Amino acid sequence: MILSRQFKAPQLVLVVDDQEINRDVLGMILEDDYEIIYASNGREALEQIERYRDRLSVVLLDLIMPEIDGFQVLERVRGDEFLKQIPVIVLTAEKTAELRALQMGAADFITKPFDMHEVILARVSRIIELSEGRQLISAAEHDRVTMLYSRDFFFEYANRLNRYHPEWRMDAVVMNIENFHSINELNGREFGDNVLRVLGNAIREFLGKDQGIGSRIEGDRFNIYCRPQADYADLLARFQDRLNTMSDDASIRLRMGVMPWQEGVEPLLLFDRARAACNMVRGDNQSRLVVYDEQMHKRELLNQRLLNDLRRAVEERELCVFYQPKYNIQCDPPRLSSAEALIRWKHPELGMISPGTFVPLFESNGQISVVDNFVWAEAAGQIAKWREKFGVTVPVSVNLSRVDVFKPGLEETLRSLVESNGLDHSALKLEVTESAYTENANQMIELIQCLRDDGFEIEMDDFGSGYSSLNMLSSLPIDVLKMDMAFVRNIEHSEKDFRLVEVVLDIARYLNLSVVAEGVETQRQLEMLRGAGCDIVQGYYLSRPLPPEEFEALIRKEISITRE
Repeated sequence: MILSRQFKAPQLVLVVDDQEINRDVLGMILEDDYEIIYASNGREALEQIERYRDRLSVVLLDLIMPEIDGFQVLERVRGDEFLKQIPVIVLTAEKTAELRALQMGAADFITKPFDMHEVILARVSRIIELSEGRQLISAAEHDRVTMLYSRDFFFEYANRLNRYHPEWRMDAVVMNIENFHSINELNGREFGDNVLRVLGNAIREFLGKDQGIGSRIEGDRFNIYCRPQADYADLLARFQDRLNTMSDDASIRLRMGVMPWQEGVEPLLLFDRARAACNMVRGDNQSRLVVYDEQMHKRELLNQRLLNDLRRAVEERELCVFYQPKYNIQCDPPRLSSAEALIRWKHPELGMISPGTFVPLFESNGQISVVDNFVWAEAAGQIAKWREKFGVTVPVSVNLSRVDVFKPGLEETLRSLVESNGLDHSALKLEVTESAYTENANQMIELIQCLRDDGFEIEMDDFGSGYSSLNMLSSLPIDVLKMDMAFVRNIEHSEKDFRLVEVVLDIARYLNLSVVAEGVETQRQLEMLRGAGCDIVQGYYLSRPLPPEEFEALIRKEISITRE
């Protein structure tokens, strides 16, 4: 996996010879390409070697010298674990001395007199390159499973290649094995290690002698620093094919991100962007390959700006909460029953930012709790304001993210919010996504049960978009199922989709759960859901999300209907 043209850096060369003319001749030959220091005898040579032990690239050593000769210098150098890494080229006119020196560990020899300058330069250059390559490789700790390079060595090697050969175009490739922890859990650690080993072998075969270098960075993540490929989709398919042959029972899927070479960009940044591209691969129907491009770069800059601006947005109240009404449709006309709190961001420079832009970002970076805490406080305060103004309580649903539910003090935070606003716990409904129940299920269930015991109503959001089993559903402490809008979208045109909705409603009735259907956009959808026995709906057909002052018009209308 070593590239055929090794990197080349400025090197320090020690020339040792008791004849001044020989030192001058060698200095003249080498001075354009190397930094030169000199010694006139063996004692001075040992002093110079010790003084510059961390910088010396090679020693050119005369063998026949008074006091301490070259053989004694060789013996001293070879006896030191560090110094013996410095290559020595001996200078001699005697064939027997050459053989003896080579047997003592000399790397090469140069024959006196020094009449072929190009040969001397070539030999010095070759020995230095070979030595640096050996030292680099011997210093590396290869990953024990894949025999690819370790993380630290990989980046050191990539940085040197970039520094000494900036003209080389090298792409950064990041690969992940999806759900590798599940592969280990279901098939055993030995099988998991074999998956890593097979992929490592495939990477090394691809790289060969001159395509680049590869590393298992951590766990199931692999980095490849390689010459640009004509078709990365084909490369990914080759790796995937190797894994597909391992087992008919285990599903092993790769995803790949690529950051093409860019002049002046360091390898570490290239791989940061390749990893960002790899992380963009989501969902079953997408390509498993993403190539980082200018659009992604702009998105990355936007994401970083939003992360930087979040705290200020809270303090300056740039964040605001809209309320989407939920209607009871088991009466005619439908009646306002509650609302869902939805966050919006009025950025002073970027304008109104959709939650689809910043919520996933903050979820992935662990900052979503800042947003959620803001929404909880705003919603609780708004419920209290409406109650004081209109004399009615409009319950509001707020989201609990996966980050929130495992934070210490969640119960106390929510309890304090409702009590400080003089609300019943049931006025603040808590939505938890279905997928959250599948991670750390026991801990999640225990926490949600405690919140439910406090009087909070629990809604399972996005039901049908995750993987919870019916058996699991029967054991979860929830009060409401919120059907994912994907269920509703095609019920007018697909009998199968409508039948699925009926099945969900039947299950909910059996478990004594209410159902909220999201994404209702037409009169026909509403009528079909009503006929099937759905309790509550929300969607643009009835109302878009509204700021608090506009939502108040719906409350007034509801009060007037009640009084009639």
